[in-house]
Amino acid sequence: MASSSASRWIRPEVYPLFAAMGFAVGICGYQLVRNICINPDVRVNKENRAAGILENYAEGEKYAEHSLRKYLRNKSPEIMPTINSFFSEPENN
Repeated sequence: MASSSASRWIRPEVYPLFAAMGFAVGICGYQLVRNICINPDVRVNKENRAAGILENYAEGEKYAEHSLRKYLRNKSPEIMPTINSFFSEPENN
């Protein structure tokens, strides 16, 4: 029974689905670990939870302005800028 189930689901056509699901689970895991470890609003241990609301704006700003956001701030919001410019500016081609 197990071999027929494996032969039904583990086929080359299903590999892209496994890759997409693995990528999505990886992103979710990354965000979970990031929030638990460095989010200033999340307090896991009892001593930090007892502190209540902290007015630590510098730590919140550091969390919100991470390196990926700083890198992408000055980039064009296009996925394929070369193809977009090729089709949107036909007189230059």
